[in-house]
Amino acid sequence: MNITRYTDYSLRVLIYLAADRHQLATISEIAERFAISRNHLMKVVQALSHDGLVYAQRGKNGGIALNREPEQINIGALVRRLEGVSGLVECLGDQSACVITPVCRLKGIFAEAMEQFFSVLDTYTLADLVTPEARPVLQQILHIES
Repeated sequence: MNITRYTDYSLRVLIYLAADRHQLATISEIAERFAISRNHLMKVVQALSHDGLVYAQRGKNGGIALNREPEQINIGALVRRLEGVSGLVECLGDQSACVITPVCRLKGIFAEAMEQFFSVLDTYTLADLVTPEARPVLQQILHIES
């Protein structure tokens, strides 16, 4: 399964913020560190803020930070919410145009595979991605001053 760029960027933002817990980060800073579009990140951060995962402070000294502890951000729940369940094949969605859908077993097999995929992701949190051992390396790679 491929995750969308939106989900990828959401995970990157959360990883960055978990690696940089001592100060507010800016969208421009994160966009530069990951070499991705600032405009895309603005949409991602807005949604993460709306979901209560990110705190956003406006103004001259503004920025963003995690709004929850990394242990409280479940990767499976996040990806499931961002991706939905119909992304793998058309027949998993509500608007299937496939003529063999009523008798095809692939729908059930793909649904089972998706559930297995998500059940693995459900065992991880943001804290598992940004462990105490990984944090200094992430800070170095992403040029985060601690």
